[in-house]
Amino acid sequence: MTRHQWPAQDTEQSRQAFRVEAVGLTLEGRAILTDVTLDFVAGEITALVGHNGSGKSTLLKIMARQQTQNSGTVHYAGRPAASFDARAFSRSVAYLPQDVGAGAGMTVRELVACGRYPWHGALGRFTDRDRQKVEEAIALTHLDDFADRLVETLSGGERQRAWIAMLVAQDSECLLLDEPTSALDIAHQMEVLSLVRRLSREKGLSVVIVLHDINMAARFCDRIHALKHGKVVAGGTPAELLQREALENIYGIAMDVMPHPALSIPLAYVS
Repeated sequence: MTRHQWPAQDTEQSRQAFRVEAVGLTLEGRAILTDVTLDFVAGEITALVGHNGSGKSTLLKIMARQQTQNSGTVHYAGRPAASFDARAFSRSVAYLPQDVGAGAGMTVRELVACGRYPWHGALGRFTDRDRQKVEEAIALTHLDDFADRLVETLSGGERQRAWIAMLVAQDSECLLLDEPTSALDIAHQMEVLSLVRRLSREKGLSVVIVLHDINMAARFCDRIHALKHGKVVAGGTPAELLQREALENIYGIAMDVMPHPALSIPLAYVS
């Protein structure tokens, strides 16, 4: 499969980056996910939202092939995700977990270069194309002035940009991001999510991102899926999802919605 060449046999299928169907996971007798069926549209940014323990991160791990479900199927680009060999899958899908560490002892350029591993392997030669992809990723994420800095000396927002640059250097078609803004202040959250949206638009990337803040999801994502106790409870565009009844169902508290004063998106708040 060449870059951004999706299956042509079915119109609906060709618009899917991922499809998870009837996915379930039980660990130590506890149901983590139950009968989860969702579509993730190619070229869009889709948020997974819900309270702590709702199964968002676990679902992302299953999509990234970091966790195996007990039941159901996961398709990527119209094929069973399990049918890809490990290198082919990692070349096409990049995963950023919650806890990525500080990149101790590495410069930004060295960290970004790690994204080329799926293309040359542990013993492969780092080629001119690899170097080109690293420099392109640094430029796209506006890290030129930090390229020779140690990652551990960067601010939280700069560090997250460096990890995202590593995924960009991986030259993948789909990014799976698990709460990339969880430890950041509001300014750095805006910086990181703006970067993700810009990269999606400029490079045609499909993005699935776990977020806690429903208003950030509405501002930066094309579509939102909500989980509660391991089950899908709502989904749609931000305008469709940010409705009083849906929000109360997702979060279990009384919430209301108002128009954003400057943007054509809704704003949710606790009433």
